[in-house]
Amino acid sequence: MSINTTHGLPFLPGNTFRDLTKSSFHRAQTLDFKNGYALPRRPAVGIGQEPLLSVNISQSERNQLINDIPNLTYGTDTHRHPPLQHIPAHAAYDKKVLRFYGFFRQEVFHSSDEHFRIRPVVIFYHLEDDTMCVTEPPVENSGIPQGKLIKRQRLIKNQRGDLYHWKDLNVGMDMSLFGRDYRITQCDAFTQDFMESQGIVLNESESIPSDPYTIRRIQTQQTHITPYDHNYQLERFLTLDRQVLRFFALLDNLDSQYGEKRPVTLHYYLVDDSVEVCEHHEANSGRDPFPVLLRRQRVPKHIKPACEPFPSSVLEVSPHDVEEYFSPQDFRVGEEVLLMGRRFLLYDCDNFTRKYFEQNHPDILLKPFTVDTRTPQDIKRVIPPYNGFGSLEDSLQNCLSLVPEPPKKDVIKLLENNHKVLRFIARLDSQNPLDEGRRFVLSYYLSDDMISIFEKSTRNSGIIGGKFLEKTRVPKPGSTVENPEYYGPADFSIGATVEVFAHRFVLTDADRYVLNYLESVSHHIPESTLSSLRQKFVVNQTSDQDEQREAETDGAPDLLQS
Repeated sequence: MSINTTHGLPFLPGNTFRDLTKSSFHRAQTLDFKNGYALPRRPAVGIGQEPLLSVNISQSERNQLINDIPNLTYGTDTHRHPPLQHIPAHAAYDKKVLRFYGFFRQEVFHSSDEHFRIRPVVIFYHLEDDTMCVTEPPVENSGIPQGKLIKRQRLIKNQRGDLYHWKDLNVGMDMSLFGRDYRITQCDAFTQDFMESQGIVLNESESIPSDPYTIRRIQTQQTHITPYDHNYQLERFLTLDRQVLRFFALLDNLDSQYGEKRPVTLHYYLVDDSVEVCEHHEANSGRDPFPVLLRRQRVPKHIKPACEPFPSSVLEVSPHDVEEYFSPQDFRVGEEVLLMGRRFLLYDCDNFTRKYFEQNHPDILLKPFTVDTRTPQDIKRVIPPYNGFGSLEDSLQNCLSLVPEPPKKDVIKLLENNHKVLRFIARLDSQNPLDEGRRFVLSYYLSDDMISIFEKSTRNSGIIGGKFLEKTRVPKPGSTVENPEYYGPADFSIGATVEVFAHRFVLTDADRYVLNYLESVSHHIPESTLSSLRQKFVVNQTSDQDEQREAETDGAPDLLQS
């Protein structure tokens, strides 16, 4: 049974009852922080409790209670001012940054051009959280990775661990950050106004010393800059563009070893007085296929005397070293001209070049003449004799090209005659009595005209049978090594002798397929070869019939007796 203590009895001693259901006896918290801001919080009301009265007070009443000072306790004070409203630092100094300019000196070791470098920096001080960062502005072609040197953080001032504050900064002072000394030389206008408003007197501004190596590089680059008349160049481009003088010349190179005269074409571009030399290439000339002998450029005619003793092979001529360049008046048909140490004999020109000289230089006479520009006849290539190593076709490929290719084969013949073999029975024609009775199978392959010989094994002969000759092309006796003549299907007839590498074989029999194939190509086969095969097969057929009759006759009495 629960007792209601909120109604019916006055709130007097002895009239209240302890709430037996209460389990929390702490004092409720009415202030809370959220994201760094102080906010009032309504405390939880337990069972049988009334909410606090301060929760129901409005904001205006709360401000009045804060600013109201009880006169009975403290008395009246006409000079007391209401307390100022507190503003946090992150709101008061948001996006307010002090900027100082300075530099640091970096030593350079193992270099004869420079001993140290002056590197300018910018130091930023963020007022909202007293953090600092150091950046280096980028310098063109410095070769040094630049940008942020020290990231934004609180920096230590001394060995005791004290941190830098904006009151410690001033112009004309040195800062030691991470073992490197930075010199502050000046600051911007906002920084100066802020420091002076806080009662800090800034020192006199200083200038950043110049880097001697950078100044020397800038002066060296400026010495190569020459004045350039744009209007004159534009006028020449609009009037002389695509106008080219063309001369036909011979490159005279007879003074050198294996020298010769080669026909070339010389182009002179009027728009910029540049010269180009193109070479004529013919088929199988043995030269690299580069048509340009001299790329398009201005060719110096006279060089200053100070540069002449210098070796011309490594001389890099600049516009300041040249006294005069080649002009159209220096190219006269019928005379020689020396370009880049080589002599060119001008023997003719085109129609546009003739008209140009007639209009602009009538005093120069053109004297064209004819020259023999034909190349000498090709020397007949002599193939060396066959040395006996490898096949004749493979050895010939080494003479035709530097990187030999496999000899070409008759693909049509290979496809038509694939697996077509002419087989013959042969005996060895030898004076040795031990060779009597040896029988061989000679196979002729129609696809590649090769011959292989297989010996049939004979019991108790003392000779091991097997492969006698592997597939190879066999030349006929009496043929030369350079132009061999190989055996063909027309050379194999019954009773013919085939000489294979000093071994003589006599053909004694053949397959039925040999006669059928040779009759299909009878217009390429001699009649004597065909008749020998036909006669052999007729004799074999007659002997087979006689043997069959004898077998039938021998079996007849047995049948009668049975």
